[in-house]
Amino acid sequence: MSTNLDIIHEDQSLLVINKQCGLLSVPGKGEEKQDCVVSRAKELFPDLPIQPAVHRLDMMTSGLMLLVRTPQAHRNLVRQFQYRLVLKRYTAIVEGDLLEESGVIELAFRLDPENRPLQIYDPVNGKQGVTLWRKIAREPSGTRVEFTPLTGRTHQLRLHASHPMGLGSPIVGDYLYGSGNDGDRMLLHSCFISFNHPENNNPCTYSSEPPF
Repeated sequence: MSTNLDIIHEDQSLLVINKQCGLLSVPGKGEEKQDCVVSRAKELFPDLPIQPAVHRLDMMTSGLMLLVRTPQAHRNLVRQFQYRLVLKRYTAIVEGDLLEESGVIELAFRLDPENRPLQIYDPVNGKQGVTLWRKIAREPSGTRVEFTPLTGRTHQLRLHASHPMGLGSPIVGDYLYGSGNDGDRMLLHSCFISFNHPENNNPCTYSSEPPF
């Protein structure tokens, strides 16, 4: 298994990884899905907790991801995510042009058990997802957008971008919710994260330029 990871910060409590597109965050089911950020990190840092990931990025999403190195850091950061103390921003290119400059998307959705891992809009049984967005620029391949998710639902940004009650403009390369094909480079990148350090409570911020 490869141990290639882009580690942009490490200390005794945590690691900040710049995840590449196409790499799983955590192991999946089956031998072919064991190569991931967590498995590679454990090869480099054998003392990591059993579950060092406190959040995940989709396989085709690139960018900043946190791993913890101690159970205490895990409890602290899980609590920060739970109480929305962690701020994350993403850069994406969505299909077509957007008429508005910015807005808030609030849509409830849930897993479609007959079409895993697809998430579907369900205002009755779904869990509410909230995303702030703003248009950055019109580009030849679509519109560059900044997303700030206030909740952390599965596929939240992908569904909020694609759904007619959201932007109605899927993320370029998204094969589940847009016109991309399985294996395409999805133009979604976790470009900013801020949180309080789990050991000393000092504010920490990290940025990563999108590769598109």
